[in-house]
Amino acid sequence: MLLLEVISGERLAKPERGKMRVHKISNVNKALDFIASKGVKLVSIGAEEIVDGNAKMTLGMIWTIILRFAIQDISVEETSAKEGLLLWCQRKTAPYKNVNIQNFHISWKDGLGFCALIHRHRPELIDYGKLRKDDPMTNLNTAFDVAEKYLDIPKMLDAEDIISTLRPDEKAVMTYVSCYYHAFSGKQKAETAANRICKVLAVNQENEQLMEDYEKLASDLLEWIRRTIPWLENRVPENTMQAMQQKLEDFRDYRRLHKPPKVQEKCQLEINFNTLQTKLRLSNRPAFMPSEGKMVSDISNAWGGLEGAEKGYEEWLLNEIRRLERLDHLAEKFRQKAAIHEAWTEGKEEMLQCRDYETASLSEIKALLKKHEAFESDLAAHQDRVEQIAAIAQELNELDYYDSPSVNARCQRICDQWDALGALTQKRSEALQRTEKLLETIDQLYLEFAKRAAPFNNWMEGAMEDLQDTFIVHTIEEIQGLSTAHEQFKATLPEADKERQAILGIHNEIAKIVQTYHVNMAGTNPYTTINPQEINVKWDKVRQLVPQRDQALIEEHARQQNNERLRRQFANQANVIGPWIQTKMEEIGRISIEMHGTLEDQLTHLRQYEKSIVNYKPKIDQLEGDHQLIQEALIFDNKHTNYTMEHIRVGWEQLLTTIARTINEIENQILTRDAKGISQDQMNEFRASFNHFDRKRTGMMDAEDFKTCLISMGYNLGEAEFSRIMSIVDPNRMGLVTFQAFIDFMSRETADTDTADQVMASFKVLAGDKNYILADELRRELPPDQAEYCIARMAPYTGPDGVPGALDYMSFSTALYGESDL
Repeated sequence: MLLLEVISGERLAKPERGKMRVHKISNVNKALDFIASKGVKLVSIGAEEIVDGNAKMTLGMIWTIILRFAIQDISVEETSAKEGLLLWCQRKTAPYKNVNIQNFHISWKDGLGFCALIHRHRPELIDYGKLRKDDPMTNLNTAFDVAEKYLDIPKMLDAEDIISTLRPDEKAVMTYVSCYYHAFSGKQKAETAANRICKVLAVNQENEQLMEDYEKLASDLLEWIRRTIPWLENRVPENTMQAMQQKLEDFRDYRRLHKPPKVQEKCQLEINFNTLQTKLRLSNRPAFMPSEGKMVSDISNAWGGLEGAEKGYEEWLLNEIRRLERLDHLAEKFRQKAAIHEAWTEGKEEMLQCRDYETASLSEIKALLKKHEAFESDLAAHQDRVEQIAAIAQELNELDYYDSPSVNARCQRICDQWDALGALTQKRSEALQRTEKLLETIDQLYLEFAKRAAPFNNWMEGAMEDLQDTFIVHTIEEIQGLSTAHEQFKATLPEADKERQAILGIHNEIAKIVQTYHVNMAGTNPYTTINPQEINVKWDKVRQLVPQRDQALIEEHARQQNNERLRRQFANQANVIGPWIQTKMEEIGRISIEMHGTLEDQLTHLRQYEKSIVNYKPKIDQLEGDHQLIQEALIFDNKHTNYTMEHIRVGWEQLLTTIARTINEIENQILTRDAKGISQDQMNEFRASFNHFDRKRTGMMDAEDFKTCLISMGYNLGEAEFSRIMSIVDPNRMGLVTFQAFIDFMSRETADTDTADQVMASFKVLAGDKNYILADELRRELPPDQAEYCIARMAPYTGPDGVPGALDYMSFSTALYGESDL
């Protein structure tokens, strides 16, 4: 009861003073009741056992008291007492690399954990740098002595017991460590208080900085809005589209470059304000009240005013641009129409005032009258343009165009000139009509001449062009078509000559009238520039070109006949050689697959076959000569054959390559057979198996066919084994197995070949059963060139039984078979 009062600091019930057993049991029960009142569950601990001196029960109760009053109050981050104490030890010793606290027994055996706790809180008491992990006795005694002397912690543990015990008592260590915790708890509380003050001050400083940032950001943003709104409210219009386009571009730069950062600032301002208010509310601080006019609502209102001004400015800009576009369009349209009209009227007044009709001939009068009628029509058509020019000028005035005075002056000049042109046109029309009737007869004859001379002249020009036109034909049918068309043209010449005579008769009649009535013929025919002399010259030219055309057609007909002969000559040979090459290719394919008789017989047969193919070469050369003639004659097609010289060349080269490759395969098979000791029957069996599983008859098996072939020959194949075999027969990983690769594989599988061990045993015989061999022995037993070959490549023997000049024949033997470097 006294122990509990000292530890808890509380007064217990008054103890019984009697010496009897019942008094002792009553006192122990009072102590146990007090422990239970502190929330401690006592399991299997009774007052009678303690009074009777049960050491186990007594120790259990003492540990319960220590755990409750010395350890249970320890709490680190809401953990249990034991876990909290362990966590406290781990955190305090974390900076010490040679200390690793994981429990309350073996982690403390080297004593460095106790020393680290003392050094962490009182570094002046222990020189931690001089401690060694391999001297636990010194470490433990140092910690226990310093703790007892300077920290008032009694020596509850014995250094020798801790070192000699495989697993120190956990409860004893935990009890002792708890004394360290209580000894340093005061300092811990001071640290906690300092941390709390720092945390509070940090929050205050951060909040004050956020307030300053908000005030500055709000001031800057409001100042920018104050400067920007007057610019957006400036609605002074410009006179030119270029100036308004520059305003629009400035506005776009504002939208694209200047405003987005301010939008971000406004958003950040609201975020900072909300964050600040939240932090103040969470830290029980009063809400932040910005300076007057800098509330979020004030900024939102200012921003709304900015966006309103911005929207109005944009609408004004677009309306002004549309207005200027309309004005520019109208002004440009006015200038274009005025320029067209002025260009059209240029010289018209002089033309209308001219009195050229007084000395004009009938044809000239007729032409002038027709021309004047056309001018009147043109003048009427231009009435709309003049009216449009006036309307556009009126609209430009209504839209307040900046250059309206110059537009109005130009429009007035155009209207005055138009009235003058109307009066002059009427006057000239009357004069021309009076003169027209005087020369009407001659005019009719001129018109008749022009109507008939023009098509005839066109016919002669077309005829001359056709007769002089160069022609390019490639077949005899084409030249025959040209000759037929030429004969048809010659048949039309008599009728054409009659038309020529009729046209010249009209001209003679005009000359007769002029001579008879003395009419003033000041000019030529107004309806045409064609004259009788020109017609006669062109007619003579046509008559000269006809026989020249006849000769050219005859010569081309002869050339096309020669080309046709060359085509047929080439086709007759190509139609024989092409199928012959194809047939030989198929025969070689069958020979390479079937292969009857011995390999020597097959080789002899193939070489005879090759000789017969080579003897065919003169026919190929002859065909090359014919092809050369065709190329020189510029013949590009041949309907008599589907074979070209390129096809024949490629087929011939493939044929020679195929027979040579087939002969080489047979020679390789002979080499393989002789080298591996394969009989002819085995070779035939290999060929029969290969041909049977070469289902596509290509001379190669795919992977699946090859696998089936191996299984049929008795191989028990797994995936790994088959992959190994495929890597041998198909090193390029094409997925195909040639007959030569098949033969090489089967020969390795069936033939008895030398091995590295056999060669090594042979060298051992030559060496007299030694593990090395001498150069003299090699020269004595082997031919000179082979002996020198071995001596140059054998490494010196390094075994313990070697002699000077000894050579290592064992490594040489393995190197011969690729099992090591030669």
